[in-house]
Amino acid sequence: MTGTLRAALIAGLAMCGLEAGAETEVTHTILDFANLDGWTDDDHAAALSVFTDTCGDISEPDWVTLCALAHDAGNARQFFELFFRPVQISDGTDGLFTGYFEPELDGSPVQTVRYRYPIYSMPPEARAISPWLSRRDILVGGAMAGRGLEICWVDDPVELFFLQIQGSGRVRYPDGRYIRVGYGGANGHPYRSIGQELVRRGTYDAHQVSAQVIKNWVRRNPFEGEELLLHNPSYVFFREVSQVPADKGPLGAMNRSITAMRSIAVDPAYTTLGAPVWIEKAGSEPLHRLMIAQDTGSAIKGAQRADIFIGTGDAAGQKAGQLKDPGRIVVLMPIQRAYALLPDALQ
Repeated sequence: MTGTLRAALIAGLAMCGLEAGAETEVTHTILDFANLDGWTDDDHAAALSVFTDTCGDISEPDWVTLCALAHDAGNARQFFELFFRPVQISDGTDGLFTGYFEPELDGSPVQTVRYRYPIYSMPPEARAISPWLSRRDILVGGAMAGRGLEICWVDDPVELFFLQIQGSGRVRYPDGRYIRVGYGGANGHPYRSIGQELVRRGTYDAHQVSAQVIKNWVRRNPFEGEELLLHNPSYVFFREVSQVPADKGPLGAMNRSITAMRSIAVDPAYTTLGAPVWIEKAGSEPLHRLMIAQDTGSAIKGAQRADIFIGTGDAAGQKAGQLKDPGRIVVLMPIQRAYALLPDALQ
């Protein structure tokens, strides 16, 4: 899952949000593959492989048929060109791309002097009561002590805080083993941006705030930093999902592993989960590539909004944190479905 909290942080760090407004007209424009800049240069076989990972979970008959054909496709590019049509969906908003990643933390299966910050599974009463205890109550009030709810322990409280924002991650043990944890529930309190709080205090201007800036400030100011983290009353619990191999990506909204630089989070109100999506991202590092819509996020709203899964670890996190670029999204739809959107297209 991309995660409600992760998406909220994206909006918070940018000091902006997606405001609900009046309904706008949605338009569909059928394009030719020749209209897709860079289409012929892409690795279509790589995209097809990711497509087949999740296409079997799309239940509509036309998708079922295409998924069966995809597993036997000899030429990936010909498969997409033969059975799909590019459709640009517009709801009146400009295209916007951001990035997300899977954190990787150092941890231990047992508590030690170094590894003393627990990753908790969700208490039964927290599922029955919402909102439950606040972050401060959980961490300072000792509500979790002695209950055996610790999945493991990590060595950095600020990385744990950001793990909760992302909603999933890997933990590397001292012996080289990994476990993967995924979203297990939340305490029901609204997310409160610590980036916005630093701006409110006058510590930084809005344009200066990023995940890395926040991490550095907390580490330089450990006492004030701990209090800053408690400013956010929301708290996320986890579950172990180590049935997903360590060399695979985390689970997305389709409950399948997502793939770095081939999976994106979209708004399912406009794009079918599992569908191929052509992206043309501008910015300092343009990216024109066939991706697969395999995830969602609460800040990913609109026909031209997407979140690119960058990968796992610190390098992926730094790259994801810097990504905020314009561009356009073109959904590849089964031919009959595409033309059904435009009754006059066949005339």
